[in-house]
Amino acid sequence: MAERLVIIGAGMATGRLLDHLINEAPGVFDITLFNAEPRGTYNRLMLSPVLAGELCYDEIVTHDDDWYARHDVTCRFGERVTRIDPERRVVFGERGEVPYDKLVIATGSTPFIVPLPGHDLPGVIAYRDLEDTEEMVRLAEKPNGRAVVIGGGLLGLEAAAGMAARGTHVTVVHLNDHLMDRQLDAPAARLLQDALEARGIEVICGANSKEVIADDEGRARALLLDDGRMLYCDLVVMAVGIRPSIALARACGIETKRGILVDDQLRTSAPDVFALGECVEHDGAVFGLVAPLFDQAKVLAKTLRDLPASFVNKDVSTKLKVTGCDLFSAGDFRETQGRECITYSDPQAAIYKRLVIEEGRLVGTVMYGDTDDGGWFFNLIRDGVDISDMRDMLIFGPAYQDAVAAPTLEVMG
Repeated sequence: MAERLVIIGAGMATGRLLDHLINEAPGVFDITLFNAEPRGTYNRLMLSPVLAGELCYDEIVTHDDDWYARHDVTCRFGERVTRIDPERRVVFGERGEVPYDKLVIATGSTPFIVPLPGHDLPGVIAYRDLEDTEEMVRLAEKPNGRAVVIGGGLLGLEAAAGMAARGTHVTVVHLNDHLMDRQLDAPAARLLQDALEARGIEVICGANSKEVIADDEGRARALLLDDGRMLYCDLVVMAVGIRPSIALARACGIETKRGILVDDQLRTSAPDVFALGECVEHDGAVFGLVAPLFDQAKVLAKTLRDLPASFVNKDVSTKLKVTGCDLFSAGDFRETQGRECITYSDPQAAIYKRLVIEEGRLVGTVMYGDTDDGGWFFNLIRDGVDISDMRDMLIFGPAYQDAVAAPTLEVMG
């Protein structure tokens, strides 16, 4: 008899888990899948091309209704789970309860909404799902539509770029002094800002949002900054980060901190209850990139079948593309005592590379414009390779390691 497996959340990690289970153990589980969104798994990473008009929603669906039907997955889409009872092994949905033998909590994350005065007005949204994307698309249909994006990280810039591509006037407001400050240093961020501004996107860094101002109908009409500037708009998009969605697990007594605490096999503190994806906290880390989530799914597919497997949080690099701008960063690229930086800069070609070296080893890199060698640099960082013998030509990548002479480089100690 098949085990009753209930999964809460149909994000990308769940989609990968289902792929493993269906391919590796067909018929082993009787699967019920809850999702608060009225749909199954789609590629959230591709919402930006949908927003920009390059793709339609159907093209980013990874598991459609036919797929679930073909593999006998019972779908409870558009239904929120209100409670879990680990003692009775029951999940309570809005339309009734479902018993389980094993339960996977994959509730993902929720966007952080800055608690400004006016943050809850109509016309203030996050950028997280298809509904948010559709609202930004509708704005583009409005003559002279204007949007303000709070947050100059990857998600905020993708929202800005997508709306700008549809003709919306967009202003990005970022609290810190340069864009994508977690992934880029100031020179690389400056090149990115120049590229965005060339596409008609206004960028304001070092700006603190104070209040969302309403119009006469009670809808968001402007963003007021601390310095008194008023940015008039029809839509405010908050893209300032995400937080693991842990309320459901916490309410039933499952151990949580920043995320739902799991061991190497993705087990929670409750018997036969597992957690997966952005809601997870493993060994002090929470996750927002796809690669570790897919690793988790592979491990959990084995754990659910009582096969040996362990999740290891590997070092990852960040290779990104924002509005046609190639970016790459890996390791620790801060300038601290005892480190030196090798920098290559070609402003005319919009190419910038910086390597950070400490005790004869590469510890960090930032690249803009030309990122082809990013994977090679990442391997050097990850493996702790002694780069002393290749130092003079290191910044030019693996193809130049046999060169005899090196051009003059800017070295900062």
